[in-house]
Amino acid sequence: MFDELGIDIIEAGFPIASPGDFEAVSEVSKILKNSIPAGLSRHSVKDIDRAYEALKHAPRFRIHTFISTSPLHMKHKLNMSPEDVYESIGKHVAYARKFTDDVEWSCEDGTRTDMDYMCKTVELAIKNGATTINIPDTVGYTIPSEFTTIIETLLNKVPNIDKAILSTHCHNDLGLAVANSLAGVQAGARQIECTINGLGERAGNAALEEVVMAIKTRPDLMPYETGINTTLLSKASKIVSNATGFPVQYNKAIVGKKCFCS
Repeated sequence: MFDELGIDIIEAGFPIASPGDFEAVSEVSKILKNSIPAGLSRHSVKDIDRAYEALKHAPRFRIHTFISTSPLHMKHKLNMSPEDVYESIGKHVAYARKFTDDVEWSCEDGTRTDMDYMCKTVELAIKNGATTINIPDTVGYTIPSEFTTIIETLLNKVPNIDKAILSTHCHNDLGLAVANSLAGVQAGARQIECTINGLGERAGNAALEEVVMAIKTRPDLMPYETGINTTLLSKASKIVSNATGFPVQYNKAIVGKKCFCS
């Protein structure tokens, strides 16, 4: 179903997190025909090895590795210095690149990261083989104008940014995940990480159906193609809702019972 929907990359799970996650990523990597499977990993050789083992059944796959770069996360979550984190980026992105030429790197808590430091780390990740650079609003903290500035700054200040695709990953704690994602696209990002029905931890992530229909409805402002078969959005929403047990509110944009998609 989701292969037919036209999703470019399906991040199927975090293989080292649990046997269930590993199995899920492995099975997805075996059955996808159009979409590219991806597995998530921290900056750890064991994590990256586990991701590869889950993904290796696919002819093409992506390893997505990440580390926190905000002062708060580096100090209190990682207990690492900025210098330690910088060194880890070079080491682990290069290690992931040994398994695939499709490596995504994320600066976790990116929207609370110092911009000069972010530019420095992004440049290093690309230098070591990352082909997609993801900017996460991990705690749902930013607003559209601020996210625009982040993307524009990276495009203007990172000398090798032309060698990678910029991506957005926005959480919905302030109800701005879709707005921030679209602001990122208008500023130059070309990948949006999103979920059907906006499913995700806490208040969820950017809703795929809202992102897609906003782009389709406003080509005057966003002249881009997503490749998504919009006639399947409602069906996909129902499948996810039934599988997860998370009901869709009646007035949910695009896929709610009081709304429609085409």
